[in-house]
Amino acid sequence: MSWLVAITERAIVAIDALALLIVLAGTVEAFVTTMRTFLHRASRETRWRVFATYGRWLVAGLTFQLAADILETSITTTWQAVARLGAVAVIRTFLNFFLERDLNERAGRHSAAAKEDAS
Repeated sequence: MSWLVAITERAIVAIDALALLIVLAGTVEAFVTTMRTFLHRASRETRWRVFATYGRWLVAGLTFQLAADILETSITTTWQAVARLGAVAVIRTFLNFFLERDLNERAGRHSAAAKEDAS
C-alpha cells in the first residue's frame, strides 16, 4: 500500500506543477496583451477578450489544483488534514464557479450587445 501513497504523492506534485504552469502562462500572456492594449488604445472588445482569455486560464489552473486536492484527500491520515484540504477545495471550487459564471454572464451580455449593434 505504501507504493500507492508514493505514486499518489508524485501525482499530486505533478498536477500542482501543471496548475502552476497554466496559471503562469496565462498570467504572462495576459500581462503582455494588456500592455499592448494600453500602448495601442485597443477597443473594448479587445480588452474583453484579454479578460475572458485570462479567466479561462485561471479556471483551468484552479481545476488542476482541485484535482490535486482530491488526490491528496485519498492519502491523508488525519481529520485535521482532511478538514484543511476540504476548506481549500471548497474555496477553489467557489472561485472557479464564480469566475466561470462571470465569464459566461459577460459573454452573454457581449453577444447580445453585438447582435443589437448589428441590427
